[in-house]
Amino acid sequence: MTIRQLAVAYAATAVVFLALDGVWLSTMADRLYRPAIGHLMADGFRMAPAVVFYAIYVVGVLVFAVSPALASGQWTTALGRGALLGLVAYAAYDLTNHATLHDWPLHLTLADLAWGTFVTAAAATAGYAATRWWAGAAPPA
Repeated sequence: MTIRQLAVAYAATAVVFLALDGVWLSTMADRLYRPAIGHLMADGFRMAPAVVFYAIYVVGVLVFAVSPALASGQWTTALGRGALLGLVAYAAYDLTNHATLHDWPLHLTLADLAWGTFVTAAAATAGYAATRWWAGAAPPA
């Protein structure tokens, strides 16, 4: 991947992931999370850990979903690998919490698994499409 392709892939993946996750968190915080785990939630939003998470996670999406999709020339590779990565990453968080925290509800685990699968698949597919469109990533010969 060229520097331009990498920059476009990272930016597009990050923008889509952040936009979708922002909508999800802003609409679901009071509907899903606060009723279920409000007693565990911080009073305010901690920006630094969030920025670090998103920066690292987008790198993972590029490495494990977008780059292989660009190599294969198939958007379905980005979609499938993104979905799998999202499921695995969100499962690591939610199932660990479900296993170790007394008040972690099953419905929250299931909702997060579905969300992580969807949002990562969508962001990976968008990163692939943007890179093909704006950075001239041609399919393999």
